[in-house]
Parts: sequence; C-alpha cells; structure tokens
Amino acid sequence: MNLEGLEMIGVLIVIVLFVKLLEQFGLIEAGLEDTVEDEMEMATVRHRPEALELLEAQSKFTKKELQILYRGFKNECPSGVVNEETFKEIYSQFFPQGDSTTYAHFLFNAFDTDHNGSVSFEDFVMGLSILLRGTVQEKLNWAFNLYDINKDGYITKEEMLDIMKAIYDMMGKCTYPVLKEDAPRQHVETFFQKMDKNKDGVVTIDEFIESCQKDENIMRSMQLFENVI
Repeated sequence: MNLEGLEMIGVLIVIVLFVKLLEQFGLIEAGLEDTVEDEMEMATVRHRPEALELLEAQSKFTKKELQILYRGFKNECPSGVVNEETFKEIYSQFFPQGDSTTYAHFLFNAFDTDHNGSVSFEDFVMGLSILLRGTVQEKLNWAFNLYDINKDGYITKEEMLDIMKAIYDMMGKCTYPVLKEDAPRQHVETFFQKMDKNKDGVVTIDEFIESCQKDENIMRSMQLFENVI
C-alpha cells in the first residue's frame, strides 16, 4: 500500500469501522419488526435516550431503523452509554494483530460531542447518521473534527501525524507490502502539503474539504458506504 492508499484510509476508515461496529451489534442482518417490547425496553436502561420521534427528526433514520439500532446498542451497552474503555475493547477485536488503542481514543473523542467521557445512544445515532446517510460535506466535516484533535478549528501537521501514527499502529503492519516505520511521516508531509493551500502551517476545514472532494478515490469510496442499513 503506497502513501496515496494510506491517505484514502486516513479519511475513510471511520466509515469502514462503523460498518464493522454494525456487524458487531448484529444490526446489518436485523429485521425491521416494530414491537411493543422495544418501546418498553427504552425505559429500563440507566440512561434513557431521547424520544424516538425526536431522534427520527434529527437523524436520517426511520423509527423502525432507530428501534433496531437501539436494540443492538442496548445489548452491547446495557447501561445505555459507552465509555472509552468499552470503545477500545470493541475496536481491539477488529485489529487483534495491531494496537488500536490510540485510534480508538481519538475516535471516541470525536463521538463524545459534549466531552463528558461517555457516548450515549443519541451521540451514536447522530454520528452514524452522518457517516452512513450524510452528504459528502457532512461526512468530511465529521472527518475534519476527528483530525482536529484539540478542536481549535484547524488541523496542524502534528495532529495529522498523531492520527496517521495511530492508523499505522492499528493496521499498517497488516498491509502488504509492510509499510516502513517512517511511512506515517512521509504520508503527512505529502498530504499536508497538498491540503495547506496558502502554506500557513495549518489546514482549515475549507482546505480539507476542497482537497478531499478533488480526490476521486475518496469520493468513490464514500459512496460505497451509503445506505448500509
């Protein structure tokens, strides 16, 4: 896998992992039965989610799809929320030959929008709605938020390198041919130079989106993950 291949993975791996997360929850094979039991279960967890009608209005999922999502979420997370350690455990199952700890940490922070140390069902649904059903701009906005580690509205070269190193630790050594140890830094130098249009040392959201939209591989791959459920 060359640098261009790793570049595409860096932007799209969130979506791929979400598909795996859906499989983990058993959601892709689930049926669409609407049962009274689902409604009753909503009141039994420690963290009660918002009304389905409100989530339906805010997301791109139907009420039946939200019931399926909730059933799977509750089965994996009986308390109704996911903490970071659980998040890391889930992703470690996907990459047993690598170390997904750091990347899972960054991904968890992107989902924990109110920064309270947990991901609720609402957080999960809204993130999933963007990644699977959102527009290209919405997906890229979400990806930018992942790279913007300190949430100051810019991506620095150091932040991009931290994300790339985390991706390499998680899956780089499983690629063929095996990537060299300096591959993440090489990738960042190439990718950052391409994105930083005005050469001011930071990448704005507009620069990020423009660069990604001009990459045919990224745009084509994003379309593959639309309407998974």
